[in-house]
Amino acid sequence: MSESNQPSAELKALDRLIGTWTVTGGAEGTVRYEWMPGRFFLSQHVELTQSGERVSGLELIGNLRPFGEPAGADVVSRFYDSTGNTLDYVYELTGDTLVIWAGAKGSPAHFEGTFSADDATMTGDWVYPGGGGYTSTMTRV
Repeated sequence: MSESNQPSAELKALDRLIGTWTVTGGAEGTVRYEWMPGRFFLSQHVELTQSGERVSGLELIGNLRPFGEPAGADVVSRFYDSTGNTLDYVYELTGDTLVIWAGAKGSPAHFEGTFSADDATMTGDWVYPGGGGYTSTMTRV
């Protein structure tokens, strides 16, 4: 593979998410992250209950790379849920802090969480415009 056909360093950094996690807080359940072959895309399988509603879905995370073009700089995703919704995100990991922007980078709706020193937990807050949101903790199974 040429250098341009390698997964980005920003995407590779999300390797810390690989595995199954128990989620507690404003949403309860499990999420599982795994690499697709080639490691250009990370999949997240979601089985949660939030506000009394079941949320089941699949998220694909990676750098956009339209055919014949170089990869985009941002690590982006699209989440597909069992009710037909699609949600777009931008992932940004700096040190031990993961920010997941809802929609575009810099969005007022976002998650900001911090990995523990041993990567066994991540605790953070989902922030929504107008003051809504909730605290969430993921614990590695």
